[in-house]
Amino acid sequence: MYDPVPMTALSVRTPTLEIGYEAHGPGGGLPIVLLHGFPDDVRAWDDVAPALASAGYRVLIPYLRGYGPTRFLDAAAPRMAQQAAIGQDLLDFMDALGVTTAALAGYDWGGRAACIAAILAPAGAGAQVLVPVVLQHRARAGGARA
Repeated sequence: MYDPVPMTALSVRTPTLEIGYEAHGPGGGLPIVLLHGFPDDVRAWDDVAPALASAGYRVLIPYLRGYGPTRFLDAAAPRMAQQAAIGQDLLDFMDALGVTTAALAGYDWGGRAACIAAILAPAGAGAQVLVPVVLQHRARAGGARA
C-alpha cells in the first residue's frame, strides 16, 4: 500500500499564494491534479488518490485559496474566488511545480478551476474530468448512485 506524503510537508509559492498541497505516487509519474470544491478540502480525494498513486500516477492535490494551509502572500490582496482567479491559481501551481501538462479532475469550485485553466492554457490540460456535485454528495450520504 502506498503511504502518502503528509500535507504539512508540502507547499509551493506562486505569484499570489503559498499553496499547501499533498503529493502521492512516484515523482516521475504522469501528473493528475485533483481539485476539491466548496465546502470540502483535499480530504474529499482520500479514497481516490491511493488508487491513482498505486497505478503509477503522480497525484497532486492543492488546497484552493481560502482552504487549509494555502495563504495569500500579500495581506492586502483582495480575497476573491472569481473563476478567473482560481483558474489562474491552478496554472500558477502547475508552473511553480514545473508541471507542463496534467490530467485535471475536479468538482464545484475545483471543476471550475480546471475548466478555466484549460481555456487559458489548453496545452496544459492533457485530460479533464468534471465530477457532478449532486452525485458526489448523494453517494457520500448513501443515496442514489450513478
